[in-house]
Amino acid sequence: MTLASESPLIALTEVSKHFVSGVRVLSNVSLAVFKKEFVSIVGPSGCGKSTILRLAAGLDVASAGKVQTPALMAKAEGATAFVFQEPTLMPWTSVFNNVWLPLRLQGSDLDQSRARVVAALKSVGLEDFAQAYPAQLSGGMKMRASIARALITEPKILLMDEPFAALDDLSRYRLNDDLLRWQQERSIATLFVTHNIAEAVFLSNRVLVMGARPGRIIHTLSIDEPYPRRPAFRESMRFVDYCRALTTALGESTEQPQQTR
Repeated sequence: MTLASESPLIALTEVSKHFVSGVRVLSNVSLAVFKKEFVSIVGPSGCGKSTILRLAAGLDVASAGKVQTPALMAKAEGATAFVFQEPTLMPWTSVFNNVWLPLRLQGSDLDQSRARVVAALKSVGLEDFAQAYPAQLSGGMKMRASIARALITEPKILLMDEPFAALDDLSRYRLNDDLLRWQQERSIATLFVTHNIAEAVFLSNRVLVMGARPGRIIHTLSIDEPYPRRPAFRESMRFVDYCRALTTALGESTEQPQQTR
């Protein structure tokens, strides 16, 4: 789906990361994500999946290797958006104000921002809950508000760290469908961490499988299915085969010996 002449929006080249304690989290990780591409990362707990997201977001610094994204290269505000496992909404104010926050931090006042906030809420189906408080929302609605807040800056890159892990299956399926629509409409490069095999298969162009700490990519599974992904894909034998292949690769990842130095 990408041209040889295209530059990736996310690029890690031989990246390693270790803590001051000497624990090695990542070892020689290289990956690239292109415009409109959806790439998921799966692997055993503690293998450094979230660390990769933090490096791509500029929230952490590699011990070795090179990390390149528009936000890091051009210091462009809003070029990268991060959605965490918990919605992290401000409980003391409205959904509208939560979604407005990134624009407000960029210096846009309420009159300048109102139309964009309303449009963002409408795009995630929360236009009727603009004045509600987070405590009045369901788990799925809170995550929709969090995603609206991430999308309002029109980012080039979307980083998501197990955002649907706490949701029931029905809410997860609906948000998977909606996330792909939002992501494809905006041509956003997306790097997505999940432990859910079916979710990774349904969403992704590629799934990167990481081995146990120190984390490194040991397998790449390409999901050769067109977008938009229809719900019927989840019921197809192709989907079952992809899930089986990913399960096998994950089994191999947990067999890798762990190292701490």
